[in-house]
Amino acid sequence: MTQPVAAAQPDAILSQHALEFVWKTFDPFLFCVHHDDAYPKGNSEFGPQASLAGRDMGQDFAGIDGWRMYHGRKVPGFPSHPHRGFETVTVVRRGLLDHADSMGAAARYGEGDVQWLTAGRGIQHAEMFPLLRQDDQNPVELFQIWLNLPKRDKMATPYFSMLWNDAIGMFRHRDDAGRATEVKVVAGQLGDVRAPPPPPDSYAAKPDSDVAIWPIRMEPGAQWTLPPALATSNRTLYFFAGKTLRVGQREVPLQHAVRLRPELPVVLQAGDAVTQALVLQGKPIGEPVVQYGPFVMNTREEIAQAYSDYQRTAFGGWPWPRHDPVHGAEPTRFVRRSDGKVERPA
Repeated sequence: MTQPVAAAQPDAILSQHALEFVWKTFDPFLFCVHHDDAYPKGNSEFGPQASLAGRDMGQDFAGIDGWRMYHGRKVPGFPSHPHRGFETVTVVRRGLLDHADSMGAAARYGEGDVQWLTAGRGIQHAEMFPLLRQDDQNPVELFQIWLNLPKRDKMATPYFSMLWNDAIGMFRHRDDAGRATEVKVVAGQLGDVRAPPPPPDSYAAKPDSDVAIWPIRMEPGAQWTLPPALATSNRTLYFFAGKTLRVGQREVPLQHAVRLRPELPVVLQAGDAVTQALVLQGKPIGEPVVQYGPFVMNTREEIAQAYSDYQRTAFGGWPWPRHDPVHGAEPTRFVRRSDGKVERPA
């Protein structure tokens, strides 16, 4: 008697690509950057105790000696610049960042904290990386993720939520051999763990957006099954640290991303080193995207209007005495809103 042939399991991977400095993403995301800078000891101005000779100051992205000044000239980071029409999600894994904006708000955050900023109709902000320690190294590692806004929300009132590290839930799993997988639920829900709420006008606040931002850490040899998502979503896994990672039926090289079939569960198998990846997922907005520099709209005419509005209003102006503000020498995390209200982690 002829035995029935088992149906082949479908490959969970739709496509694969290498990671460049700016990571390719898919609707509703615009891009992601993994900043990982081994900054040296700081000086009295919160910049590096090191020569800046040979760097393209103001545009230092080369990574000389393992770190970058970016657009900063004394302090590394991104002095005041405008945004309109999208959101930034800044997931700080190591180090501290100083935020200042055109609404008069300020913040110092890091060591696992997340800032989620809905730029909406327009805001200026600065993101500086102050090197607070003069007696030791000042490593900084973070993801900055750009998330699009649908047309109806591109002119929303600017707002940011501070998701303190202790308030962000961690999904934990141990496989049959006791090896751990931890997933930080920055956005969305995984099992019984739900992320803190994003800003009220965020695309992720829409109940059907299916937005997920999940940094994953797996012990050597750990195995975990990524559960399915909505079939209508885009889902991508970025493998950025470790040696090897098996995704379903394939061995994915380090510093590569795979676009996954969202409706399929997929088994992740770490190699013989601590393995780290990032999952970005969401239902596509499905609208035209026109990006020019710091503005993301639906048409060229809207981009031209954004530039005109910025030149006319400076999105509220810049209330700070310098374009690269640093909030003192104390490594205390805080938010000071434009109304003077102060928030601190629990």
